[in-house]
Amino acid sequence: MKILFYLLPVFAGVAITIQSGVNSQLRTSIQHPLMAAFISFVVGTIALAILLIFSKETIPGLSQFSSVNWYKYTGGLLGAFVVTVTLISVAQIGAGNMFVLIVAGQLVTAVLMDHFGVLGMRPNPVSMQKFFGICLLVAGAWLVNKK
Repeated sequence: MKILFYLLPVFAGVAITIQSGVNSQLRTSIQHPLMAAFISFVVGTIALAILLIFSKETIPGLSQFSSVNWYKYTGGLLGAFVVTVTLISVAQIGAGNMFVLIVAGQLVTAVLMDHFGVLGMRPNPVSMQKFFGICLLVAGAWLVNKK
């Protein structure tokens, strides 16, 4: 069963890559990047609403929502930023170039968040092995984007 936790992120990576292409095509068709991002989120919201309707989990009460720190609601803003950036960038620099830069940014940020235990992460110090891996990834991003 643990293999599922390794496979799901791979499938998410496949989905994100396909999503960027689909969203870019939508942007090209309607000639409006923000509207394309909006449509993407509306369709996703409808899909999540359907899943919530059929979910067996209890929906939290209003008191639970009001006690949540404000910054914990910013995930949607970050998602909107990511979707908008990808649908604008993919057409200009290509999926490979764009995603190697995204992955480099993700890995550097994730390692720093782990190192400092940010946002509830269990502290996991940066080792020389991790540092070398980050350097290789950043060098790879440079090589992929080098003309």
